[in-house]
Amino acid sequence: MRLVSVFVMTTNHITSLHIRSVPVLDQDEALDFYTRHLGFEVRDDIDLGFMRWLTVGVPGQDTSLLLELVGGPQHDEATAAQVRELVTKGALGGVFLLSDDVRATYAALDDAGVEITQELVEQPYGTDFGIRDPFGNHVRISQPNGAPPEQVQDSYDAAAAAT
Repeated sequence: MRLVSVFVMTTNHITSLHIRSVPVLDQDEALDFYTRHLGFEVRDDIDLGFMRWLTVGVPGQDTSLLLELVGGPQHDEATAAQVRELVTKGALGGVFLLSDDVRATYAALDDAGVEITQELVEQPYGTDFGIRDPFGNHVRISQPNGAPPEQVQDSYDAAAAAT
């Protein structure tokens, strides 16, 4: 028998996810990619002296991406070099976006020469594809089909049982 300890914090007062950091190697190039190709808008572009605070977001949404230059005040040069290498390998996570017309989004990004890492694929949860930003960060773009989680899980379980 496995015991699972669950701690529930009931007084944290957290109300939303506001900013997600995306490591980049050139903030101007990142700004161009996320605004021109993905349609994000600039939220903040502030020179803090020790770093540039550059955030973008999907119009109409509250959550922003901090296009954070690798290095800066949080890393010494040796660590920054290691992080740069991990970024270019796509090893530091990614961003998941939703589209109301994933096929049109795919066609526009493909026509613009954006690196496609996975072609359009039908999944139990909807249709999606993968791209990389200019630095190596993974971006997944999906159009959910509205299937409830139980139905999605049943589809994956059935596929696994068939193999």
